[in-house]
Amino acid sequence: MDHADDGSAARSSGRRVHVPGLGERDAPARVTAFELFFDLVYVFAFTQVSRLMAEAHSGLGVLQGLVVLGLLWWTWVGFSWISNQASVDQPAFRLGMTVTMIAVFVGALTIPESYEDLEGGWYGPLVFAGAYATVRIAHITIYAVLSPGDPLLRRQLLIFLAALVPGVALILLGAAVGGQAQLWLWIAAIVYDLAATRVGSILGRGWRIPSVQHWAERYGLVVILALGESIVAIGVGVAAEPIDLPIILGSAAAIVVSVLLWWSYFARLAVRGEHRLAEVDEHRRAVRGADAYSYAHLVIIAGIIVAALGIEDAMKHVSDSRGLGWFGAIALASGIAAFAAGTALFAFLIGERAPAFRITEAAVILVAIPLLASVPALAALLLVGAIMGIIAAAEATADRRRARSAAGS
Repeated sequence: MDHADDGSAARSSGRRVHVPGLGERDAPARVTAFELFFDLVYVFAFTQVSRLMAEAHSGLGVLQGLVVLGLLWWTWVGFSWISNQASVDQPAFRLGMTVTMIAVFVGALTIPESYEDLEGGWYGPLVFAGAYATVRIAHITIYAVLSPGDPLLRRQLLIFLAALVPGVALILLGAAVGGQAQLWLWIAAIVYDLAATRVGSILGRGWRIPSVQHWAERYGLVVILALGESIVAIGVGVAAEPIDLPIILGSAAAIVVSVLLWWSYFARLAVRGEHRLAEVDEHRRAVRGADAYSYAHLVIIAGIIVAALGIEDAMKHVSDSRGLGWFGAIALASGIAAFAAGTALFAFLIGERAPAFRITEAAVILVAIPLLASVPALAALLLVGAIMGIIAAAEATADRRRARSAAGS
């Protein structure tokens, strides 16, 4: 199937289901303005996760931040499924999403004290856990309201509800007991939730992706929002410093890194993912959409956030002549490597050819960590940008050769 046929398939699947009783027209195929508005609370949440990691400035702090990010991600994923099946331009749906926005924002406010309560006020970890539970309850409630005439979806929701309770209970229990146990209980909750949702989806077979175009666009936009954090990190790192040549050069290098991250996803994979999703039937589309987008994109988003942490740390020391240090080097390199690995996994799950260039990029960046730690921050940013640029150029050249070969045959 050529790309023109793929595009037709995507457009033909671009109308989402009509929800009985909640609207008088089919939902549009494109992401709506209210969905973008809804996602803004997650922009703030991503910033708070970065703040948690940066202030801890340790491997434990990064792990804690990634756990919080995983919890936030799974709440966002739930609404990506709902909004693909029904228009959010309906009053009842908007009301439910507004309640969710409030809960997500409250949760984001408490991220800095999600593990260690600050003096005064309410107990931070429990407030975060309560906000998380509220979002999960709002999600299942909205879905139940949207599915009165869909027995298969109702059955899937019952399975999902049964699987949801233990995960939320682990989050609340972890916040209540605190200490080291909290982190392990929250990790257990994430692992359980991911596994239980996957098994429940196989048993229920009730999830659907009516609009391929909307689905791919929604996930592409959340990648853009996360990439925005890498841009913000540049400014945060030097916000209080007088402008000079190292800051200008470091900013330029960091922006190049962000642009190359953007290129790796949007110029190489985003459209292909939409095409591959449109090629398959309804059931396989739901499975592929969950695996390649809901699951694999967590690795992509986490990679961007950790890379942004590394960029911020490098920019804080961009004028220094001493080495960047292990924390900044590991954050920068592991974030980019995780992003590359996430895009490789995404490519594999959508049925693309073996993503050798992405795997190579991840490996080379990781091997370079000792060098990045020993050279000045500006040199580290330039080196990372050079590695990514060389691999991107090689990947683009290989793609052009394959395209010419296919056209010739």
